[in-house]
Amino acid sequence: MTSGSAAETARAILGHRSFVVTSHARPDGDAIGSSVALAAALEQLGRQATVLLRDPVPGPFRELPGIERVRTTDTLDVDADALVVLECGDLSRPGIAGLERIGAVINIDHHLGNTLFGTSNWFDSGAAACGELVAGLIDELGVTWTREIASQLFLALSTDTGSFRYGPISARTFEICRRIAETGVRTAELSRIIFESYSIGRVRLTGALLDQMTLHHGNRLALLYYDDALLARCGATPDDTEGLVNLPLGAREVEAVALIKGQPDGTWRVSLRSKGEVDVRAVASRWSGGGHRNAAGCTITGELTAVRDALAAALAEAIDAAAGARPLA
Repeated sequence: MTSGSAAETARAILGHRSFVVTSHARPDGDAIGSSVALAAALEQLGRQATVLLRDPVPGPFRELPGIERVRTTDTLDVDADALVVLECGDLSRPGIAGLERIGAVINIDHHLGNTLFGTSNWFDSGAAACGELVAGLIDELGVTWTREIASQLFLALSTDTGSFRYGPISARTFEICRRIAETGVRTAELSRIIFESYSIGRVRLTGALLDQMTLHHGNRLALLYYDDALLARCGATPDDTEGLVNLPLGAREVEAVALIKGQPDGTWRVSLRSKGEVDVRAVASRWSGGGHRNAAGCTITGELTAVRDALAAALAEAIDAAAGARPLA
């Protein structure tokens, strides 16, 4: 499913001189890489570009070139002609107050459920990452790929696809990777920074999470849970939780995973992952969440036991729907 195009988006951008570039709260590699790469490209065009994100960049990503462009804030505190919003379904997702004051809004996304809230909209659900769309936009703007831009595009693609293991990966994905390598970027070294530069607290947290993991539905479903107390015991921080939801998928039997985290307001933030045709986006949509077929999220209100039971039931249905099989006893 698509709406808009790189050419239309480039025309919208070229009509302005200064930009705020943002993405969703609790930014992942795609949000960060897409934002920084686009900001670097806009500056090549002689435009002013400020990257604003509500939450800090996770630790491992801070070593990548261009990360210093990111400023963390929960309130708009700069003037700009236009706002570029990357991989957000609506204008509330960045979690930054005051963004609505910028009249021109350029919306670029690849997640189903986007409300097309911009004055200019480019949506493509066939992209493996928002970084794919940003790469096409940078080309449409006639900007040369520097090592900074290429490194950030690699961050976007490699993280959103789980090291190229899931998502709507296509020839376009690998063509972008070929061009990234052509800039001289050492992708193996980047991968080490992105995926193998975690803290000891992260390693301890990994063991603790897996130790208390529960398996359901014939071992095809895994549920993980953590809270601030567990982080403290492990010497870990919220940064250290990035990507941990994927761990149980390393087991042959496991087809879907839910990672549940209690929030200060009493709600539960849930990250969902799956393999193959198991549609966790459909599960997330039951609680007004969203994402992709194999990677989604939502927020749920209720007691922890009830939340776990509801998630287990919904994910079991998704697993059976994908397999075309009867529910297991």
